[in-house]
Amino acid sequence: MRIKVAIADDHPLIISGLLHVLRHFPEIEIAGTYEHGEDLLANIGANLPDVLLLDIQMPGRNGTELAGILSRKYPSVRILALTILENNYYIKTMLRNGAAGYLLKNSKQETLIEAIRTVHAGDQFIEPSLKERVWRDMMKAGNQAETQPDLSRREKEVLRLIANEYTSQEIADKLFLSLRTVETHRLNLLLKLGMKNTAGLVKYAVQMGIVE
Repeated sequence: MRIKVAIADDHPLIISGLLHVLRHFPEIEIAGTYEHGEDLLANIGANLPDVLLLDIQMPGRNGTELAGILSRKYPSVRILALTILENNYYIKTMLRNGAAGYLLKNSKQETLIEAIRTVHAGDQFIEPSLKERVWRDMMKAGNQAETQPDLSRREKEVLRLIANEYTSQEIADKLFLSLRTVETHRLNLLLKLGMKNTAGLVKYAVQMGIVE
């Protein structure tokens, strides 16, 4: 299965380097490159990618704003943030604005390819070192608050279905939501509860009596 990948970054050398790497993988097809946020918004619709590698520090509109716009307008496009920013604020903001993954520009080549394949398959990907950082931050915040995270009614519904082994698409169908919305809820649950994976969410749901 071929994966159409587009690149949005304001540094031509970064784009060139990514193109050099990606062209070594036969399943990856380059759908376009963009150096400016407005250019991205104006032209990405002409050749929609499966995966968009999106820098956060873009001229015109930054990546957090672009992610929000693109995820609403083109929900089929899987956005993978590719940035030098390690701040938890940007990680959480990009995920909440529709990104399916977050990766640093100093990641290894194999991590980049794994991330592209993972988000294309419909899953989320956060570079392991960043996932640990976010997890520790959420745990620290939880300890300071000394209270259980406050989940919305919808988050509890999604969590219950996750614990009952429903896929994201099945949850979307059952709750009459878009797949992107369900995936956003899933990511928010991981971040809010300080969990690393679905197994952690299931364990929490059982412990809290959300599911038997």
